[in-house]
This record gives sequence, structure tokens and C-alpha cells, in this order.
Amino acid sequence: MQIINRSKLPPAEKSELQLGYIRLTDAAPLIVAKEQGLFAQLGLDVTLRREVSWANLRDKIAVGTLDAAQMLAPLPLATALGIGGMRADMVTGLALSLNGNAITVSAALAECLQLLGAAPEKSAASSAHALRKWLQEDSRSLTLASSHSFSCHTIQLRWWLRSAGIDPDRDLKIIVLPPEQMVDSLARGVIDGFCVGEPWNSIAVQHGIGAVQASGYQVCNNMIEKVLGVTQHWHNHHPATHLRLRIALMLACQWLAEEDNRLLAADLLARPEYLDLPVHQLRPSLSGDFQYSKHSGLIKLPHFHVFGRFQAGFPWRSTAESLLAECNKMLGRRATIEETRALVQQTYRTDLYREAARYLGMAYPEHDYLPDSAHSTAWEMAPGVELGPNERL
Repeated sequence: MQIINRSKLPPAEKSELQLGYIRLTDAAPLIVAKEQGLFAQLGLDVTLRREVSWANLRDKIAVGTLDAAQMLAPLPLATALGIGGMRADMVTGLALSLNGNAITVSAALAECLQLLGAAPEKSAASSAHALRKWLQEDSRSLTLASSHSFSCHTIQLRWWLRSAGIDPDRDLKIIVLPPEQMVDSLARGVIDGFCVGEPWNSIAVQHGIGAVQASGYQVCNNMIEKVLGVTQHWHNHHPATHLRLRIALMLACQWLAEEDNRLLAADLLARPEYLDLPVHQLRPSLSGDFQYSKHSGLIKLPHFHVFGRFQAGFPWRSTAESLLAECNKMLGRRATIEETRALVQQTYRTDLYREAARYLGMAYPEHDYLPDSAHSTAWEMAPGVELGPNERL
């Protein structure tokens, strides 16, 4: 683990911090930074606060109860627009993770989809087309859940549905539930399926309650998932503290990039003060030995969670514009290119990432926009999602 000379950093304006997170496996960077002493190494006394929902976490950031938090990648943009709740100008200078989600349906529905041709371990598109056939039989009704209206979960769920010609606004209902309520709601029949982060998909699978129909890894590989969020006001008053916070979390993400450290991370996350879950429920996505259904074999998905590889931490402005375009599409809201770029430049602060990377001696992208040719192979869902020319994630 790299040792940082604190004397080379500007003095922190504030050392005691309250950081929020949700009960998800990809809260790992915050928990690792705490337990590996990285916050302390940077002179920060951090208390981690587990919140029950993204709306609750957003509101606490906005009013200043929390200094910073793990946030859904679209949420700083939505919060700056005042979409779906409290408004506050937000800033992120660091992405915390890529990938990490899956789409799971009830065990009974999964059996029906299998009979209709679904083979999700091989093809997420096959399960989407099987679902379309199922919906067409006797005009069946379906309720799916996502953890926030403006999240990558919702975006990926909608892409997956649209890839098979299912209209997510007309052909079924999508509701919002906190992540830790997903499995119980599926078991009680309140919902038929969900798109959520780990470990809730693996918990449903291990209990035989549900079966995965698509991983986020299949829908859009290396899609941004969580970011570090602070308000613009907080950053303006605590720029040096924010710098130290980003450095600590970047070191944690580097530690998590090492495969041998993933099982150690699962042990940390399982503790009662953090996720308070059995470690066997946390290991599948962290180890990459993932299971789609209770009686299926293990599928090797080594990049189910990405924390420190592939420039995962860089807050690409091209990605932010894509997320904002999807949010606007869901709302039926129109925005000019100038309005979009102004909000993205205000919110996704590539300069803050580069500042921290220079202190760490890390390489970083010189450009703010990811070239269209950066991915050598197409994502499975790409032909069906009908993204515009400037909407490629």
C-alpha cells in the first residue's frame, strides 16, 4: 500500500467527516479506506454512516448532515437539476466503481422464461426476448423494481427491456424500492423482478427466491456505477479536505484492484457495523465466481465489480452527458447541448481527479471525453438501445 507524505498536501480545513453509503458490495472503497487506515493516513477521522435509501442519502448530503457519500453516478446531475427531490449543486471528482448490477426475476418467472428460450448465462438478450413472449401471452402484467428512478440500474433495466422491443413505460410497471427491500419484496410477490447492485442478486439466488437474467456486465460492460459526491458549497469550503478524501479512496480502489484482496474485502464488508451480512453472500461478485440461479454452475465474471482498473476512477464527461441524456429521456425533458455541457462541466470535475492523481503519481487521461473507438468490441445490448450519436457510455 502506497504511503503518502501528508506534509506535501495542503492542510485539511476539516478532519472529522461523516460519509454516507448504502448497504451494497460496491461500498467497498469507503469501508476499505476506513479499515486499512487510509483515511487516518491522510489525517482524516471518518465515520461511515449506513443509509437506507438513495433519496435519504441525497437529502442528508444536500442539508449538510453528511460531508460526502457514495452516490449513484446519475444522482449528482439529477440533484443539481432538482429532479425527484431536494436540489443542490453537486460535484464529483472521482468514480468509485464500474459494473456491479444485475437483473433478477422470481424463480417461478425464470422457469417460464427458460421454457421460452432464455439462456441468460450465455445471452442477456435471450432472456429479454423470452420476457417479451411471456408478456404477450394473455396480456400479462409485470412489476419490476429499481433502487432509484435516476440510476444506472434503471437505465440498464430500460435498455435490456428495449433490446427486445418491450416498452418500459407502456408494457410494464417499474417502481422504486431501497436495495435491501428487493429480495423480501420478490419473495412476497410484491414485485416480479428487480435491477439492483450486489449482494442482493446473489442473496435471491442463494435462497432460491430469484434467478439472474442479465448482469450489468452483459448489458453495458464497464458502465460507471458509483461516484464520490459532495455539494459544491462543501467543496468550496473544504478543497484540501476533499483532496485528501479522494486520495484515500483512490488508494482503496487500487487495493481492491488486486484479486487477492477481494476475499479480504468480503470479510470486512460482512462485519455487523457495515453490511452485516454472511460473507458467502458477498463473495460471488467480488471473486467473480458468479451464479445465475441456485442450481446452475458458476460463471466466471472477473470484472463484475471494477474499482481500480481501466481508468475506473476517472469521471468522464462523455459518460455524464450520456447519463443526463437518459434521465432527460425518461422525463420527456429537452435540453440544449450548451445546457447539458454546462451542467456536466460543473458537476463531473475531471480537474479534481487529475489533481489527486498527480499527488499519487498515477497516470490519468488528458481528455475529458472518451473516444468512441475506445471499446474494441460491441456490448450485447448496443444494437437495441438506440443511443444517439453523442450518447455512447
